[in-house]
Amino acid sequence: MRGTKKYRHVIETPDSGKWELAGYEATLPISEKSNPITRELDKADPVQIVQLLKECDAEIFQEEDEALLNYTRLYSESVLKTMIDIINKVQEVLKDPDNTLIVLSGGGTSGRLAFLIAVSFNKLLKGLGQLPRYTYIIAGGDRSLVMSQEGPEDCALLGIEELSKVCEGKKKVVFIGISCGFSAPFVAGQLDFCMNNLDIFLPVLVGFNPVSMARNDKIEGWHSTFRQVAERMQKLQESHKAFILNPAVGPEGISGSSRMKGGSATKILLETLLLAAHKTVSKDTDISEKCLLEILRTYERAHKVTYAQSKKIAALVKQAGTSLQKKACVYMVGWHTLGIIAIMDGAECIPTFGADYNDVRGFLIGDYSEMFNKEADLIAQGPQFAFSQEDFVKTILPSLTELDTVLFLFTLDDDLAEVEKLVVQVKEKTSNVQALSHATVGQYLPVSLKKLFPSIMSIMWPILFLEYEGNFIQKFQRELSTKWILNTVSTGAHVLKGKILHNYMVDLRISNSKLFWRAVSILQRFTGHSQARCLEGLLQTIYDPEVLSDDIRNAELSKHIAIATEKNKVVPTALLCLLRNGSVQEAQLRLDTSPSIRAAIESSLNAPGRKRGADKSDSTGRSV
Repeated sequence: MRGTKKYRHVIETPDSGKWELAGYEATLPISEKSNPITRELDKADPVQIVQLLKECDAEIFQEEDEALLNYTRLYSESVLKTMIDIINKVQEVLKDPDNTLIVLSGGGTSGRLAFLIAVSFNKLLKGLGQLPRYTYIIAGGDRSLVMSQEGPEDCALLGIEELSKVCEGKKKVVFIGISCGFSAPFVAGQLDFCMNNLDIFLPVLVGFNPVSMARNDKIEGWHSTFRQVAERMQKLQESHKAFILNPAVGPEGISGSSRMKGGSATKILLETLLLAAHKTVSKDTDISEKCLLEILRTYERAHKVTYAQSKKIAALVKQAGTSLQKKACVYMVGWHTLGIIAIMDGAECIPTFGADYNDVRGFLIGDYSEMFNKEADLIAQGPQFAFSQEDFVKTILPSLTELDTVLFLFTLDDDLAEVEKLVVQVKEKTSNVQALSHATVGQYLPVSLKKLFPSIMSIMWPILFLEYEGNFIQKFQRELSTKWILNTVSTGAHVLKGKILHNYMVDLRISNSKLFWRAVSILQRFTGHSQARCLEGLLQTIYDPEVLSDDIRNAELSKHIAIATEKNKVVPTALLCLLRNGSVQEAQLRLDTSPSIRAAIESSLNAPGRKRGADKSDSTGRSV
């Protein structure tokens, strides 16, 4: 028995595991299905929200169930074997430091994780007295690390151009392209380029759908679909010239929100794989399945350690939700890589919940001079791109109010005098200060710091007696634990604000093609109308007050997205128009005068004459 049996459902969650049945939302890939566990998430209180999202995260570690559709899972033999095959290729690069490189790439959350993982493993190499061997690429460049920029993810040619730049002159490159839903054109282009240059590149694709569920829409301005690229890789895998790593981890707690489970599973898979490669190279031993399982189990234990704090996480969800409901802000201030996790979480709220960039925001305390590829891209770019300690003190601190929530994230290995100093400054402005601290057994918070917080979520980790590479396991556990907590808090806060209907992101910002088609799918889900009708309704909302002409209807998708990105509440407006058969102006007025987006939509779903409610409609839509 490798992993964990199905977690017992403490809250009643009808049809748990139903997503694994062949007919469940059959037109949608796993990454876009709605998770039966969170079907009533919008009606949950903070304690229930934490419990439901905990259960969703636990699905990462569940094993194959022969009674259900037999998707390969994290602990499946085939997944472990693929990991070992990739590790053997990574070892070749690690043993030959001349003109070799390991590149991690993705858009949005995947690109931010590529950055975090590359930074971590270059730090590992530096500690061993070796030169950096890792680099990252994120669609949209370093600006996308701290601010949501989803658009560049749609350009396959841009992905190829960026990969060519970073690999110039290299003789051997392991390229790891991350696309949780097997959908990002930016990554598809890079993988295709690698397969056309196999004398230099070994392409690896990481995601969480079967290849048959990869996006099959023609990519604008390019010759292929993502699925065609993945199928080509699948054939090359037989001769170990390419690899696909794609365990099923189940639908997201918020449908399609791969920042959550997809992001966590990416971190778990790649850190396990790369850490195992480093450990075996330094010991000059062969990689074994046992070594992989030992590392994977540390992440599984991190899940239990993290959610042992459920009561305090729920209190934080409630506090953050109160701040957002009162139109105030949630600031997350983290030291070192915990600050990166905070920045990631804040940036991801913008496309997921249609949030303002200031609603939930992360800041990084500590030296970041060696982290970024192009730090110049972030300097003097305006307030949306501010992320440093100096930025927090100069721009946020003066304007803090009693309604704002500030969460401090640190370990007891950090400079606690510096933590204390900043907390004192913040407390002069607001009493809503909270802390998440990570300690190793035997470490204790100074009394002076402890007294500053009304509540501290203190997570205690066991002492690990490991070799140098193994010491990174605890760093990785703390980061993942922090990610789980922040994802739960920001998601829960937006649920309480009324931004979610059932478990759908009904106020997503349409900023790339994936989100455009997800919006159409959501409209179908709640109206029961055809895809054509929902597409028409969405375009009418995007282009209002223009009358839809054939020129508009036939325009490239990128044009629709460019206009939609700049508009707020596009999806809920289109949804109300379709439900009420009314104008865009009428729908906007309903939204403006309603207590929340969810309340406005529910009122329209239950309006007299509506024969078909959300619970009775089918989840249909195109594969995205």
